Amino acid sequence: MNRQHDHHSTRPWHWASLFILILLAGALLGASGRALACGNNNVVHWREIFHDQGPMFDSNPQPAPNASVTLTLRVCYHDITSANVVYYDASTGTTTWVPMSWASTDPTGQFDYWQGTISDVGSSELQYWFQINDGTATAWYNAAGVSSTEPAAASADNFYIIPGFTTPDWMKNGVGYQIFPDRFYDGDPGNDVTSGQYSYGGCETEQHSWSSGYTSVEANVSGCNSEVFFGGDLVGIQDKLSYIKQTLGANIIYLNPIFESPTNHKYDTADYYTVDPAFGTSTDLENLISAIHSNNNGPEGYLILDGVFNHTGDTNCWFGKSTYGNETCSVTGAYQSQSSPYYDYYTFQTWPTNYYDFLGIAPNGIPSMPKLDYGASGSAVRCQIYACSNSVVQTYLLPPYAIDGWRLDAAQYLDAGGNSGSDATNHQIMQELRTAVKSVNPNAEILGEYWGDASAWLDDGTEWDSAMNYNGFTQPLSEWICGEDEKGNSASIDTAQYATWLWDTRADLPWNVQEVMTNELGTHDTERFAQRCSATNGWGTYEGLIMQFTYVGTPMIYYGDEYGMMGGNDPENRRTFDWADATTANAGVALTQKLISLRTQYPELRTGSFIPLVPDMIGDLYGTTGIYAFARVDQNHRLVVVLNDTSSTQSNVAVPVWLAGDAIGSTVTDLISGTQYTVQNNGGRGYVNVTIDGHYGAILAQ
Repeated sequence: MNRQHDHHSTRPWHWASLFILILLAGALLGASGRALACGNNNVVHWREIFHDQGPMFDSNPQPAPNASVTLTLRVCYHDITSANVVYYDASTGTTTWVPMSWASTDPTGQFDYWQGTISDVGSSELQYWFQINDGTATAWYNAAGVSSTEPAAASADNFYIIPGFTTPDWMKNGVGYQIFPDRFYDGDPGNDVTSGQYSYGGCETEQHSWSSGYTSVEANVSGCNSEVFFGGDLVGIQDKLSYIKQTLGANIIYLNPIFESPTNHKYDTADYYTVDPAFGTSTDLENLISAIHSNNNGPEGYLILDGVFNHTGDTNCWFGKSTYGNETCSVTGAYQSQSSPYYDYYTFQTWPTNYYDFLGIAPNGIPSMPKLDYGASGSAVRCQIYACSNSVVQTYLLPPYAIDGWRLDAAQYLDAGGNSGSDATNHQIMQELRTAVKSVNPNAEILGEYWGDASAWLDDGTEWDSAMNYNGFTQPLSEWICGEDEKGNSASIDTAQYATWLWDTRADLPWNVQEVMTNELGTHDTERFAQRCSATNGWGTYEGLIMQFTYVGTPMIYYGDEYGMMGGNDPENRRTFDWADATTANAGVALTQKLISLRTQYPELRTGSFIPLVPDMIGDLYGTTGIYAFARVDQNHRLVVVLNDTSSTQSNVAVPVWLAGDAIGSTVTDLISGTQYTVQNNGGRGYVNVTIDGHYGAILAQ
């Protein structure tokens, strides 16, 4: 089922409904702007209603087929007279109602919890929502929030139950660190590419000194940036694992491509079965993986490799258009002969010069990246890339490598016959790839690259586990904090728009997918976050880090973002790592270390529910400007995160922590600063008056 929405679009009903909600809320609010007492008075109070599939509200968020699931709904104390879980089975086209019953009252006395059980979820995807009644009044609630009208049965905004679909727990509980290998650390100078070592694409290789890469990675010859090398390698990554795993505390390594290629970025693969000599050997890769997996040098870790499977390089022997260095091919490539055994690996419009490539048809597009033709199910390309036991995908999932997952580059484009992807064939390929991956390692991660709403690949559990969260994290965060999009273009949103964007993009995805979406401040394809936020004098980085480590999903640090590495778009987003900054004397590194430690200590930051506080669930900003606040809660703990997106030195903020269940009179501690606050009584509701620096935040633990 395709629930795909336009890229980061707000749903048309949402803004109109938000206006209606605020008007309706006005009828329920006193002069103070806070809820009056609830009761059975034919009015359903919307502000207190909450459910997601966190551990407090869903007994079995990843159920096996035919299992039972108990769903919990939070409402205002003594407010409702009845409620129902309503679920829709797309395979049968049937809708079923499950009556709910009162289960308990929150210890603060502000909320009631109602429960209903789906006794058998069957084996096909279900969508569900809630019907909530107070006498003659009715409200409806799904992943998009509260409404006065019933959601459509097949709405993209409903909650999901997908029997048998699980995402890797190690991704839910881990912290990622992305490395562009040539620019991280030179552990073996003996394998460095030297100036003039070989030519490719009309460019000579250029060796630059490591320190020169702190400020620029531009080539000496215009247009030859892909041939600039600094010497980073696999041995260097292993040498610096203690920084990643011990100093920072991250445990998931994602490497940009490492396979043989003439360029520094390696997105034009010459040989998928050979580690690029500038990065080391297969033994170096095995040793690095072993060190990552070990718990002797920090937490047990995991490795995700970059799979560039939409296209090869033109130097790949399967294609055979170009050579470089000492490369030799023992086979005849598709570009060389129509009788080549690899001719059907590619699609030619007019052989040999007009072939489908990454972005078009040669000689246009990117001719150095000829596009693979996946043909029909069972084709040689499908066997070679993922389906057969000796395929690229399975080779590295199996010993002696035993990597833990694949990031799929340009994943939506994989297709047959030169087609551009995002169609039925692309989804068939991804379904087959998932089957192949999970047959080798059921706990392996499949991480897709997609810049828009990726729900078409994520909403039924048959393709990817997750996607890079450009759409639901990187872009909205950048526009809110920096006033620029991820590419550095001027684009600004206010706090209400930011909150709505995040809510909408969460609603697009199943809960267990949300938990493993990778949240990046930036990547090798964006302008550096510190560059975008340069007007904040570094404080934007701190605010971004706090959001990154407390939001739903898996934090993924792009090497250097933790210390505020600067750099524009490609290639300047790929500067060399300045190891003088890799210390807790750097404020960003120290904050990153603390945030990772907190995320490790508090499970609610990893898998807990996400409850909006400011703006709250009906859009009330509580009179604040530039303040975004939310709670992460589970059965045992609650944390409240407050971000101050203003340039003022400090802001005093009244945070409605009663929506998180914090009791009046209790003490909360800011886990970042150590400052303690008392929850104050304001109109029968609990608030915390917090002082926060501009472009900074607080994490309040009760």
